[in-house]
Amino acid sequence: MNVLLVSAATPETFWSFKYVMSFISRKALFPPLGLLTVAAMLPRTWKLKLVDLNVSRLSARDIAWADYVFLSAMLVQADSARDVIARCSRAAKPVIAGGPLFTTGYDRFPEVKHFVLGEAEDVMPALVADMIAGNVQRTYQSDHRPDVTKTPVPRWDLVNLKHYALMPLQFSRGCPFNCEFCDIIVMNGRVPRVKTAAQMITELDSLVDAGWRDPVFIVDDNFIGNRVKAKAFLRELIAWRRRRGVPLQFTTEASLNVVDDPELLSLMVQAGFKKVFVGIETPQEDSLLECAKVQNTQRDLIAAVKAIQKAGLEVMGGFIVGFDSDKPNIFERQMKFIQEAGVATAMVGLLQALPGTQLFSRLMREGRILDHPTGNNVNAALNFIPKLDREMLIEGYRSLVKRLYTPEMYYRRVLTFLREYRPQGPRFHLSYTDVKAFLKSLWIIGVWNRGRREYWKFLSKAVLFHRKAFGEAMTLAILGHHYRRVARAL
Repeated sequence: MNVLLVSAATPETFWSFKYVMSFISRKALFPPLGLLTVAAMLPRTWKLKLVDLNVSRLSARDIAWADYVFLSAMLVQADSARDVIARCSRAAKPVIAGGPLFTTGYDRFPEVKHFVLGEAEDVMPALVADMIAGNVQRTYQSDHRPDVTKTPVPRWDLVNLKHYALMPLQFSRGCPFNCEFCDIIVMNGRVPRVKTAAQMITELDSLVDAGWRDPVFIVDDNFIGNRVKAKAFLRELIAWRRRRGVPLQFTTEASLNVVDDPELLSLMVQAGFKKVFVGIETPQEDSLLECAKVQNTQRDLIAAVKAIQKAGLEVMGGFIVGFDSDKPNIFERQMKFIQEAGVATAMVGLLQALPGTQLFSRLMREGRILDHPTGNNVNAALNFIPKLDREMLIEGYRSLVKRLYTPEMYYRRVLTFLREYRPQGPRFHLSYTDVKAFLKSLWIIGVWNRGRREYWKFLSKAVLFHRKAFGEAMTLAILGHHYRRVARAL
């Protein structure tokens, strides 16, 4: 059996990091972990080929070779997915589609005959049997959450690791919170399911044995959803680092209440975590209560961010405008908060009502849904009727993002972060890739681009006052180049 696995292309977005890749000589941020994991569930005797459209093209020969095409996509990749589907349809090749795009909206793709909806582990045996029999069903969906301790090690051999900036691993699925706008609990549930520490160490060993030495992204919905097991894994990870002597850096996603557990923060830093993405959403308490973001309420949000920074972690923040409770001054409040908190990577998006969420259901009942969401986190498009004036909201949003990523505002808040940040944990030496990226930045950002004067001022301050965090400063300078390009396109 020949199976072609295709990962749809990601357009230019905040998280695509398109304008960073040339600095580090990579093609994409990370490979499609879902497809690599699904591939590990297929019979070893089958012939598999994976095409990630973020790093290579899908050829007619690839399609002709396949008996079946497995297509995976997220909401933001819908256009690319439709193109793949059309090409396979013309070649009379059956497509089996899965991933978030199809799990919550497969009825929008009548041209696709087969779907895997939700998590794949428990339905793969039936799907494989039906493929062998030539009798693949319309949909495959489990009526319960799979046991992730039985999830196999991803098939790293199907991708060229040198094409990517990060490698993704997953420790847990699900989040204990109940945010109205979030589709995580729709797809993965509210009870975090966690892999064993030994299982994670095996996956890390497989990556290192494959030659990987660059950063790893733990792509959990909420890394600290089960704190007890997260701590147990971190202790094993610390011991593994010492045993193998491999200087891997880690990034992950966690809820803001991580700040309430100093031991957990300390373990993350000792294990090599350098960044954590946190959904802060808004400094307006009414809006936090509206969307049930209870973990962020009744606390000093700026103090919480600074506490995480002082512990040795950079906070990347997610922010939203467009809640029903938002006031016309929300744009200035967001700007003031982000600058004072020193959240250099501030992903600010217009609220989107995602299919399957409580927000989508509520707005549908209220007759306020207009269209399907784009899935693009930085996009001036609303798929519902807001309480604030629509044009004012969109223009206020555009202005906010553009101002946030002017060189003056961006470098100012990076310096605010560096003043709070206390580099701790394992020491990481600059690699050849790091040095090359820095030298490229001197020319591209420091000579050719607008904002070069602010860049040199920032560079001099980083050298004079933040030498211990100079690597972080240069990384953020390069990331800022990408963020500005994305912001200008709004």
